[in-house]
Amino acid sequence: MFFYSFLKSLLFLFDPEIAHRITINYLKFARFKKPKLYKVLQSEVFGLNFQNPIGIAAGFDKNGEVAHNLINLGFGFSEVGTVTPKPQPGNPKPRIFRLKDDRAIINRLGFNNLGAENVSHRIRSNSHKGLLGINIGPNKDSEDRLNDYLIGLRNFYDIADYITVNISSPNTENLRAFHDETKFDELLNAIEKEKVKLKSKIPIVVKISPDILEEQIELISKILIKHKVSALIVSNTTAKNREKLNNILKHQKGGLSGKPLEEEANKLISKFYKLLKGKIEIIGVGGVDSGESAYKKFQAGASYVQLYTGMVFQGPNVVVKIKKELKEILIDEGIKNFKEIIGKKLTN
Repeated sequence: MFFYSFLKSLLFLFDPEIAHRITINYLKFARFKKPKLYKVLQSEVFGLNFQNPIGIAAGFDKNGEVAHNLINLGFGFSEVGTVTPKPQPGNPKPRIFRLKDDRAIINRLGFNNLGAENVSHRIRSNSHKGLLGINIGPNKDSEDRLNDYLIGLRNFYDIADYITVNISSPNTENLRAFHDETKFDELLNAIEKEKVKLKSKIPIVVKISPDILEEQIELISKILIKHKVSALIVSNTTAKNREKLNNILKHQKGGLSGKPLEEEANKLISKFYKLLKGKIEIIGVGGVDSGESAYKKFQAGASYVQLYTGMVFQGPNVVVKIKKELKEILIDEGIKNFKEIIGKKLTN
């Protein structure tokens, strides 16, 4: 880890995408000490025991190259993807922009990945431990995007611990149309039927946009409950929230992630928590880079959290830092397990 601390200062001299490739290569071959286990952070998700509620969000390990080592590093779960049925290069470069002053990133990657067959083969070829999620989406030029999700399900239902249905990216044109009540219901109904055909009980998770309208929140909640979805990820990057940013790159087209998204994400988590009433788990994303930021997500109603941008600015050791800080906050408050504070902010 000392090596990465030294390397990190050099990485910001490179284009963000090159720096990311260097980080992935580092994680492929790095060896880490066995992660510290904290009883106060242990729990169960999807019927599986796991060591902590801190996960790595989709987008970091798009092709399933380092999922196993992210668990070795200390993450409680890792999510691969977004994976599309066919390989696609994504949008033209440059397509990732660091906003250092704002602790944020803007990206317009466009689901660049090696495709379902290649990613599936890689995951099947490597031994994997820990909780693994696969995030699936449609190809940009697909004539049947609903069927693309079913192809993703067929490729990964027997090797993943859960499947995330991504309808939230702002970088694939009209993808967010799946937030429409009719289209959303049709999509989840098709996935439900496909699971029956496959004789699979794999948990389905849905990742939504932070830019949904107020009136959509209740409609989405009702459909999630109707189809007994296992969890909801709140949320992906935002196409909004540029007004208060300081960096000159703030008007770049794409999805904004990191600290500027934190407050809005927490508000949206709280709104869904009130409506879902514990029937569906919430995974909180947006601005998680410390024990305190994770704590606030739990208070808002999230049962688990994910991060990506925090990793970019603080390096892989960020997960060790978050767990240690969170453990100390919980113990200082006399809390035996983090589950005790979920939604607490709303009930006080």
